[in-house]
Amino acid sequence: MSPALPLPSPEEVALFEPFERLALDRITVVAMEAQARQAAAHLMTARAWGFDTESKPTFAVGEASEGPHTVQLALADHAYVFQLHDQGCREEVAALLAQPDVVKAGFGLGDDTRRIAHKLGVEPQNVLDLDTVLRQRGYRRQMGIKAAVAVLFGRRFLKSKKQTTSNWANRQLTDAQVLYAANDAWAALRVHHALTGSS
Repeated sequence: MSPALPLPSPEEVALFEPFERLALDRITVVAMEAQARQAAAHLMTARAWGFDTESKPTFAVGEASEGPHTVQLALADHAYVFQLHDQGCREEVAALLAQPDVVKAGFGLGDDTRRIAHKLGVEPQNVLDLDTVLRQRGYRRQMGIKAAVAVLFGRRFLKSKKQTTSNWANRQLTDAQVLYAANDAWAALRVHHALTGSS
């Protein structure tokens, strides 16, 4: 077995320039069926999407998650944050995730896909876990988005713990939540493009 490829240390990563982010004007929050149809038409122009979900955290022992509460799908120049309160919006998202010809690229997607199957009644198709790709390339531990961005771009991916544990079930998401959710998916697409040489 070849030796594991080296990763930059946390101290080295702390000195990197921040990774760029999609701004709010390139992110659309989708809550209703008509909006979801418009988003789907745009998304279907691409062969790969960045993919992630967010769920309201559970704090009580034995409490089951009702997530995901949002599904994020990103293109190279735009990201969509789908809220799953509306039945019509949920159906549009389910149809998108069932598309077999579009790669849905993200990190640590096992839990996401299980929750989606339970909540939306669809098994996401053509899901590409970038952790697996990076391990195949010679990195011997689970990478995650922060490590992948550091290795591939020499940049520091900013991720807010406060937003991670915020209430994703709220009907009105904050700008900080929208930026956090969309950029997780967008950065995953950037990593996918870097690994495949596509754009």
